[in-house]
Amino acid sequence: MAKKIIRSHIGAKLAAGFFLLLLVACGSQKADKRRFFRYNEQAGISSLDPAMARNQANMWPAHQLFNTLVEVDDSLHIVPSLALSWEVSEDRLRYTFHLRRDVYFHDDPSFPNGKGRLLNASDIVFSLSRIRDPKTASPGAWIFNNKVDSVQPFVALNDSTFQLVLLKPYHPILGILSMQYCSIIPREAVDAYGRDFRRHPVGTGPFRFVAWEEGQALVMARNDRYFETDSAGNRLPYLDGIKVSFYDSRATEFLLFRQKQLDFINDIDASFKDEVLTKRGTLRKEWERKVRLHTHPYLNIEYLGILVDSVNGPAGSPLYARKVRQAINYGFDRRKMILYLRNSLGTPAESGFVPAGLPSFNDSIVKGYTYDPVRSNRLLTEAGFPGGKGLSPVKLLTIPIYADMASFIAKQLSEVGIPIQVEVVQKALLLEMTANQRAPFFRGSWIADYPDAENYLSVFYSRNPSPPNYTRYNNPRFDRLFEQALAETNDSLRYRLYQQADQLIMEDAPVVPLWYDKVVHLVQPEVKGFEPNALNLLELRHTRF
Repeated sequence: MAKKIIRSHIGAKLAAGFFLLLLVACGSQKADKRRFFRYNEQAGISSLDPAMARNQANMWPAHQLFNTLVEVDDSLHIVPSLALSWEVSEDRLRYTFHLRRDVYFHDDPSFPNGKGRLLNASDIVFSLSRIRDPKTASPGAWIFNNKVDSVQPFVALNDSTFQLVLLKPYHPILGILSMQYCSIIPREAVDAYGRDFRRHPVGTGPFRFVAWEEGQALVMARNDRYFETDSAGNRLPYLDGIKVSFYDSRATEFLLFRQKQLDFINDIDASFKDEVLTKRGTLRKEWERKVRLHTHPYLNIEYLGILVDSVNGPAGSPLYARKVRQAINYGFDRRKMILYLRNSLGTPAESGFVPAGLPSFNDSIVKGYTYDPVRSNRLLTEAGFPGGKGLSPVKLLTIPIYADMASFIAKQLSEVGIPIQVEVVQKALLLEMTANQRAPFFRGSWIADYPDAENYLSVFYSRNPSPPNYTRYNNPRFDRLFEQALAETNDSLRYRLYQQADQLIMEDAPVVPLWYDKVVHLVQPEVKGFEPNALNLLELRHTRF
């Protein structure tokens, strides 16, 4: 009987939701612009369950619908969110969090009388335990691996006090807890919807779920009981809601933006970059009063990954030779690529894998690769392939939006004798191939989940699975440096260990760093309080028109 009642409520909720969806879509431009923030998700959203927030497309709505214990502020500091405060035990193994007592879950049919209840510490235990549960199949299951106590890692001491217990001291744990994977959800909703929770999310965030027609539109509405206020005491958020469309064409997205049917677009497609931007990355004169350009250093590195596991990987790959990998790194001009193909929106990655913007970044200590075709040729000769003679063609897998980058790199590498065959595949297939070690050479990117170099270096830690260790890199010396850094409480010493580990990655070359990214937004002039951030999270709590 309970399930029938819930389904009845769900049907009514969806009907009301789609009515609102039509109202928003068909209402006047003036009313829509004033009240609903509109953006397009060209990549599509696969799930609204935060346990599946593995990419930016899924993370953006998760950030609107849910909260975490702690979060990252504009200065990349860890600050309270659901937790008001916390203490760390002297042995640094126990983190005790004191929760806010004014946080309510969104109203939902899964609760008695459909009324959202007060959040408590048992919800934190349930949510974090669920990430680790194999039945959830979360791609974020690895985040607590070898970090938390194996018997009882998450404890509700009382309704308002939660404790996390570590296996050993682990400095970045607060950063881990700020990830969207660690969003807090109610057991009632998961029990009620089961696998369909992906389509019926219930959280505590500034916006609540209304309706999602996959491939068509997603609507979220203002959470009137949201706990945060602005400096004047006004309850956040200011917006009435958010509408997400799913046009898969960047040309269509750009046209809708020009027609003021979208309030911003993220990044600028190569097909119209030159129309909007100069080669130096500024707005062309004719666009200056029509839109605003927002750029910000982005904790994201774009790279080419190389599978280095010769035991389990494809037989006979020339990329198992370190000198061939180094020759690839020296064999193309990153600066020219960023100038002409990115309109200077990015910094050539000539240091390590850890990008600019993090406090441990130091390009005078960590030395990467610059364009040096002479050195590239010499390394090929030392590897037994003088001028590329005898070197079998290498297939580079990429996704459509990076096909021009791959072609540029392939052309320059061919000039030093490295034959590259570019193969363009869909993103889902590339992710599946990299996860299963079927991609010897592939385009990748790594966006920081939290602002610590550990998040980048964990990509190469041999105990981590794929993801995140897509290259299957395994170097005991690197592992020792990485583990020492995690246990180090002195920031200066920890940064030095990070730099040594990053330098080792550059020498072994399981990756080809391309550029350190920038957040690039085109924004309608009337949008206020919408600023980019280093994690490129969609932050709408303070946005208004």
